[in-house]
Amino acid sequence: MGSYYIKRTLSAIFTIFLIATITFFMLRIIPGGPFTREKKIPDSILESLNEKYNLDAPLYEQYFDYMKGLVTFDLGPSYRNLGFTVNDMILAGIPATFKIGALASLLIIIVGIPVGIVSALKSNTAIDYFVMFMATLGVTVPSFVIATVIIYLFAGQLGWIPTNGLNSPLAYIGPVIALSGYSISFVSRLTRSSMLEVLRQDYVRTARANGISEGKVIFKHALKNALIPVVTYVGPMVAAILTGSFVVEKIFAIPGMGGYFVESVNNRDYTVVMGMTIFYAAFYIVMVLLVDIGYSLIDPRIRLDGRGSR
Repeated sequence: MGSYYIKRTLSAIFTIFLIATITFFMLRIIPGGPFTREKKIPDSILESLNEKYNLDAPLYEQYFDYMKGLVTFDLGPSYRNLGFTVNDMILAGIPATFKIGALASLLIIIVGIPVGIVSALKSNTAIDYFVMFMATLGVTVPSFVIATVIIYLFAGQLGWIPTNGLNSPLAYIGPVIALSGYSISFVSRLTRSSMLEVLRQDYVRTARANGISEGKVIFKHALKNALIPVVTYVGPMVAAILTGSFVVEKIFAIPGMGGYFVESVNNRDYTVVMGMTIFYAAFYIVMVLLVDIGYSLIDPRIRLDGRGSR
């Protein structure tokens, strides 16, 4: 177990290093720079800005300077938001993004999994057909379409919810539903198919033949194995949602990481783009590791050190 964690930690560090390197050089390849404007800046001012931020140094020197800062968790200053560092912007954007992300993730789990289980247990009935129809509809409609419909219908026509910000509990309804719509549908479909497959296994038939109650068969024997593919999807999904949906945050005018990221890309704010990309990658890697740990908790037969139990 210990060797597994060491290998995964080293692999994670290397992956983050690789992502940072690729992002750094890709941003430098893009034409223009952080001080490019529609109205040309005088050369003297441009030279002063490049000198201030060390952008006039050779590319390899800029790269090593950035990596030295990354080791100490210093992601550098924002080139377009004067007086702010990338660390400041991430800390400012995290609360709003994590609030709607956590609520969306919770909604996905408490709705998607039970709905999938019910659909599997009621296979080929009206309930199953209705659930699968709604799930199929949910995975085909993009989040920005759901967000637009919510704003038009529930905010514009009915006036039930606010259209921007997170200033009241009702303001969370729109972005949370828009964020979770696709994943609820996907999780319910995945849970249903996995549950149906497990219910057809011989050990489930044997448990039923031995007189074990249907509740124990489903929740003690079948559900644990059925949830393994679901956990595989939920881990990275939570990472993606918690680090923000750029489009949804823009539509609902939420001051989260998504808005900062979109703004930084438009402004070619190199350090902000890199910092948020690295933050997202690191969070994603941690969530994938937690998924592996979750496997062993759901099914003790799965060993993280690669040795099957006997």
